Amino acid sequence: MTCEKCGYIDKKEKTIFGVLLCKICAIFAPQETQDFQNYVSEKIDWKKLDTFRKYKQHPGQKQKQGMQKIASIGKPVTRAPLGYDVIDGNLIPNKDAARAHSLFKTFLARNYSLNSLSKNFALSVNGLKKILTNRTYLGEIKFDNQIHKAKHQPIISPEIFYAAQRKLKTYLKPRKNFNGTKSASSPLP
Repeated sequence: MTCEKCGYIDKKEKTIFGVLLCKICAIFAPQETQDFQNYVSEKIDWKKLDTFRKYKQHPGQKQKQGMQKIASIGKPVTRAPLGYDVIDGNLIPNKDAARAHSLFKTFLARNYSLNSLSKNFALSVNGLKKILTNRTYLGEIKFDNQIHKAKHQPIISPEIFYAAQRKLKTYLKPRKNFNGTKSASSPLP
Protein backbone atom coordinates (compact mmCIF):
# COMPACT_ATOMS: atom_id res chain seq x y z
CA MET A 1 0.00 0.00 0.00
CA THR A 2 1.05 3.60 -0.50
CA CYS A 3 1.55 6.11 2.31
CA GLU A 4 -0.89 8.99 1.87
CA LYS A 5 1.59 11.54 3.23
CA CYS A 6 4.87 10.73 1.49
CA GLY A 7 3.88 8.25 -1.21
CA TYR A 8 6.23 5.50 0.01
CA ILE A 9 5.12 1.95 -0.79
CA ASP A 10 5.38 0.06 2.49
CA LYS A 11 4.39 -3.50 3.41
CA LYS A 12 4.00 -2.50 7.07
CA GLU A 13 1.76 0.52 6.77
CA LYS A 14 -0.31 1.74 9.68
CA THR A 15 -3.85 3.10 9.55
CA ILE A 16 -4.49 6.20 11.65
CA PHE A 17 -7.89 7.94 11.49
CA GLY A 18 -8.61 5.83 8.40
CA VAL A 19 -5.48 7.05 6.57
CA LEU A 20 -2.69 4.69 5.48
CA LEU A 21 0.79 5.85 6.55
CA CYS A 22 4.24 4.30 6.32
CA LYS A 23 6.02 3.49 9.60
CA ILE A 24 8.05 6.73 9.57
CA CYS A 25 5.10 9.04 8.87
CA ALA A 26 3.04 7.18 11.50
CA ILE A 27 5.69 7.84 14.16
CA PHE A 28 5.43 11.59 13.70
CA ALA A 29 1.63 11.72 13.22
CA PRO A 30 -0.28 13.99 15.67
CA GLN A 31 -2.94 12.49 17.93
CA GLU A 32 -5.60 15.16 17.42
CA THR A 33 -7.89 14.74 14.39
CA GLN A 34 -7.59 18.33 13.10
CA ASP A 35 -3.80 18.39 13.53
CA PHE A 36 -3.61 14.98 11.87
CA GLN A 37 -5.56 16.17 8.81
CA ASN A 38 -3.22 19.17 8.45
CA TYR A 39 -0.22 16.84 8.87
CA VAL A 40 -1.39 14.48 6.09
CA SER A 41 -2.24 17.37 3.76
CA GLU A 42 1.38 18.63 3.94
CA LYS A 43 2.87 16.21 1.43
CA ILE A 44 6.53 15.26 1.56
CA ASP A 45 8.72 13.30 -0.83
CA TRP A 46 9.39 9.82 0.56
CA LYS A 47 13.06 10.15 -0.46
CA LYS A 48 13.57 12.81 2.22
CA LEU A 49 12.57 10.23 4.85
CA ASP A 50 14.62 7.40 3.35
CA THR A 51 17.54 8.02 5.72
CA PHE A 52 15.29 7.04 8.64
CA ARG A 53 14.36 3.81 6.90
CA LYS A 54 17.91 3.04 5.76
CA TYR A 55 19.49 3.40 9.20
CA LYS A 56 16.41 2.26 11.15
CA GLN A 57 16.41 5.47 13.15
CA HIS A 58 13.38 6.24 15.27
CA PRO A 59 12.70 9.13 17.66
CA GLY A 60 14.18 8.42 21.07
CA GLN A 61 16.48 5.66 19.85
CA LYS A 62 19.70 7.60 20.48
CA GLN A 63 18.48 8.65 23.92
CA LYS A 64 17.73 5.03 24.82
CA GLN A 65 21.17 3.93 23.57
CA GLY A 66 22.77 6.61 25.74
CA MET A 67 20.79 5.48 28.75
CA GLN A 68 21.81 1.85 28.13
CA LYS A 69 25.46 2.91 28.01
CA ILE A 70 25.15 4.81 31.31
CA ALA A 71 23.36 1.86 32.97
CA SER A 72 26.01 -0.58 31.74
CA ILE A 73 28.71 1.32 33.65
CA GLY A 74 26.59 1.16 36.82
CA LYS A 75 25.21 4.69 36.96
CA PRO A 76 21.54 5.58 37.46
CA VAL A 77 19.39 6.49 34.46
CA THR A 78 16.20 7.33 36.35
CA ARG A 79 15.44 9.34 39.44
CA ALA A 80 16.81 8.12 42.74
CA PRO A 81 14.66 5.70 44.76
CA LEU A 82 13.78 6.23 48.43
CA GLY A 83 16.99 6.25 50.46
CA TYR A 84 19.28 7.63 47.76
CA ASP A 85 20.27 10.97 46.24
CA VAL A 86 21.96 11.46 42.88
CA ILE A 87 25.14 13.46 43.38
CA ASP A 88 27.48 13.99 40.42
CA GLY A 89 25.74 11.16 38.55
CA ASN A 90 26.17 8.66 41.38
CA LEU A 91 23.68 7.25 43.88
CA ILE A 92 24.57 8.15 47.45
CA PRO A 93 22.59 6.84 50.46
CA ASN A 94 20.76 9.64 52.29
CA LYS A 95 18.86 9.99 55.58
CA ASP A 96 15.93 7.98 54.16
CA ALA A 97 18.17 4.90 53.72
CA ALA A 98 17.24 3.80 57.23
CA ARG A 99 13.55 4.25 56.36
CA ALA A 100 13.94 2.03 53.26
CA HIS A 101 15.77 -0.62 55.32
CA SER A 102 13.09 -0.41 58.01
CA LEU A 103 10.38 -0.90 55.38
CA PHE A 104 11.96 -4.17 54.22
CA LYS A 105 12.51 -5.41 57.79
CA THR A 106 8.95 -4.51 58.86
CA PHE A 107 7.51 -6.21 55.78
CA LEU A 108 9.40 -9.41 56.63
CA ALA A 109 8.84 -9.34 60.39
CA ARG A 110 5.10 -8.65 60.53
CA ASN A 111 2.01 -9.85 58.77
CA TYR A 112 0.73 -6.46 57.70
CA SER A 113 -1.38 -6.16 54.61
CA LEU A 114 0.27 -4.19 51.84
CA ASN A 115 -2.38 -1.53 52.36
CA SER A 116 -1.68 -1.03 56.08
CA LEU A 117 2.10 -1.19 55.58
CA SER A 118 1.91 1.43 52.84
CA LYS A 119 -0.11 3.70 55.15
CA ASN A 120 2.43 3.24 57.96
CA PHE A 121 5.21 4.39 55.63
CA ALA A 122 3.13 7.11 53.91
CA LEU A 123 3.32 5.42 50.51
CA SER A 124 0.82 4.15 47.96
CA VAL A 125 0.50 0.38 47.65
CA ASN A 126 2.07 0.58 44.17
CA GLY A 127 4.87 2.75 45.57
CA LEU A 128 5.46 0.16 48.29
CA LYS A 129 5.63 -2.67 45.72
CA LYS A 130 8.05 -0.65 43.59
CA ILE A 131 10.36 -0.18 46.57
CA LEU A 132 10.17 -3.83 47.61
CA THR A 133 11.06 -5.02 44.09
CA ASN A 134 13.65 -2.34 43.21
CA ARG A 135 17.03 -3.97 42.55
CA THR A 136 18.80 -0.65 43.15
CA TYR A 137 18.75 -1.50 46.87
CA LEU A 138 20.99 -4.51 46.07
CA GLY A 139 23.60 -2.35 44.37
CA GLU A 140 22.34 -3.01 40.85
CA ILE A 141 20.89 -0.91 38.04
CA LYS A 142 18.04 -2.32 35.96
CA PHE A 143 17.29 -0.72 32.63
CA ASP A 144 15.49 -2.14 29.58
CA ASN A 145 15.13 -5.54 31.31
CA GLN A 146 18.89 -5.82 31.76
CA ILE A 147 20.58 -5.85 35.17
CA HIS A 148 23.98 -4.20 35.62
CA LYS A 149 26.31 -4.17 38.62
CA ALA A 150 26.26 -0.64 39.97
CA LYS A 151 28.86 1.51 41.66
CA HIS A 152 26.67 2.66 44.55
CA GLN A 153 26.47 1.24 48.05
CA PRO A 154 23.64 -1.27 48.55
CA ILE A 155 21.16 -0.50 51.36
CA ILE A 156 19.59 -3.97 51.57
CA SER A 157 21.43 -7.28 51.84
CA PRO A 158 20.63 -9.94 49.24
CA GLU A 159 19.17 -12.21 51.97
CA ILE A 160 16.64 -9.56 53.04
CA PHE A 161 15.82 -8.56 49.47
CA TYR A 162 15.16 -12.09 48.23
CA ALA A 163 13.18 -12.99 51.37
CA ALA A 164 10.99 -9.96 50.66
CA GLN A 165 10.53 -11.15 47.05
CA ARG A 166 9.38 -14.58 48.23
CA LYS A 167 6.94 -13.07 50.74
CA LEU A 168 5.66 -10.51 48.23
CA LYS A 169 5.00 -13.32 45.75
CA THR A 170 2.66 -14.98 48.26
CA TYR A 171 0.85 -11.65 48.75
CA LEU A 172 0.34 -11.27 45.00
CA LYS A 173 -1.03 -14.75 44.25
CA PRO A 174 -3.97 -14.65 41.83
CA ARG A 175 -7.33 -14.62 43.52
CA LYS A 176 -9.99 -17.15 42.64
CA ASN A 177 -13.52 -16.26 41.71
CA PHE A 178 -16.41 -17.84 43.57
CA ASN A 179 -16.55 -20.51 40.84
CA GLY A 180 -12.91 -21.50 41.45
CA THR A 181 -11.34 -20.01 38.31
CA LYS A 182 -8.59 -17.42 38.29
CA SER A 183 -9.79 -13.84 38.12
CA ALA A 184 -8.96 -11.85 34.96
CA SER A 185 -8.11 -8.84 37.12
CA SER A 186 -5.63 -10.72 39.28
CA PRO A 187 -2.12 -9.22 39.20
CA LEU A 188 -0.24 -12.35 38.13
CA PRO A 189 -1.07 -15.07 35.60
